[in-house]
Amino acid sequence: MSRPIIDATPHATQKAGKARGHAVLAETLVGSRILEIAAEIRELKAKGSKVCDLTVGDFAPTEFQIPEVLREGIRGALTNQTNYPPSDGMPELRGAIQKFYETRLGLKYPVESILVASGARPVLFGAYGTLVDPGETVVFPVPSWNNDAYSTMFKAQAVTIPTSAKSRFMPTAADLAPHLGKAKLLVINSPLNPAGTVIRREDLEGICKLVLDENRQRAASGKAPLYLIYDFIYWMLSFHGAEVLTPVEVAPEMAAYTIFVDGISKAFAATGLRVGWCVGPTDVIARMKTYLGHVGAWAPRPEQVATAALLKDGAGIDAYHKTMIAEVEWRLQTLYAGISQLQKEGFDVEAIPPQGAIYLSARFGLFGAKRPDTGAVIRTNQDIRKYLLEAAGFAAVPFQAFGLEEENGWFRLSVGAVSRKDCEEIIPKLRSAISALSGKKAANG
Repeated sequence: MSRPIIDATPHATQKAGKARGHAVLAETLVGSRILEIAAEIRELKAKGSKVCDLTVGDFAPTEFQIPEVLREGIRGALTNQTNYPPSDGMPELRGAIQKFYETRLGLKYPVESILVASGARPVLFGAYGTLVDPGETVVFPVPSWNNDAYSTMFKAQAVTIPTSAKSRFMPTAADLAPHLGKAKLLVINSPLNPAGTVIRREDLEGICKLVLDENRQRAASGKAPLYLIYDFIYWMLSFHGAEVLTPVEVAPEMAAYTIFVDGISKAFAATGLRVGWCVGPTDVIARMKTYLGHVGAWAPRPEQVATAALLKDGAGIDAYHKTMIAEVEWRLQTLYAGISQLQKEGFDVEAIPPQGAIYLSARFGLFGAKRPDTGAVIRTNQDIRKYLLEAAGFAAVPFQAFGLEEENGWFRLSVGAVSRKDCEEIIPKLRSAISALSGKKAANG
């Protein structure tokens, strides 16, 4: 028998605010600027607008399929692997990760160093929650992804280290040295979201030396160590012979202080399958297991079973990446070549050669120019973003969304959800849109 309908809308529709009894964190935590922009783009598309969507770090299944062994493994596991997995991950998956790191990275870890979770986000959340107490200092370079939000969640003292195009938006030991003495946690991502660049060997060696020297001093005085979260989620996606290094291979003692963040989301275009893991010192991993066990942040059991089979299939991975990485690189290189050509034509634009991940860093120096439609002067990255979206259907994310506050014209371009045709067609549209600007010329001379 059906129940009578009670319209709860008048009572359920409430404005957020302290008067409603919300926690301070809920009132102060800022939503993702990236997802906000992505929602705007989805709305435009729904209305029929043609948009080259370079915003969200995701993969369109129409462009990038997951590996067949992963897809078929999930399908098969759905018949008899639908109960809860162990809170630290399926034993066969943890063993497969252990062997995969040894084979592919030359890093031999005990299986107790490995914890599986539902993607890289819970791993980062768990690492912060395990290592950082309120008021303790977290150091990270900007631009970077989401460390500001995690610092807020755990009431940490965030120390952001601005970087620039000169260092390809990667930190150096000199950048970090003044800030590590009071830090509990250092967070580095390479290949880098949003820049698509890779940390240089000499910089990583210098940073590892700083961490080890600091921890020797702390050990002598009985103080807690400085830990490094090394966000390594893009390590399998690198181009042009870029050297993708780990802290442990440049300084083996770093294994006592380094927590790797990894998973299948980016390397296998499997963002929605939610299988991630961390590898680190056993004491930290044991506490993270307890912490995340209360959150229920385990990856689905069928996906774990299938991921174990995937990681054991070395030949299949190589075959998959031969095509997948080539397609990612083609898109990045096409955009890079197109923007570089605009620069050669005299436009005040530039891009950094892509080295890894699915991102391209590009700068659009349109400040001071006037829009041809409204006459409004372009003064901020947001003005640039809106103009290029409206005039060219070009959707990108300014580096302010990644914590770099300077109005400098730098944007992240993400290629996982666009076609080859999209990449080819957007450059002429950019040329037309920038050429239409007046006032301070967007082109030199």
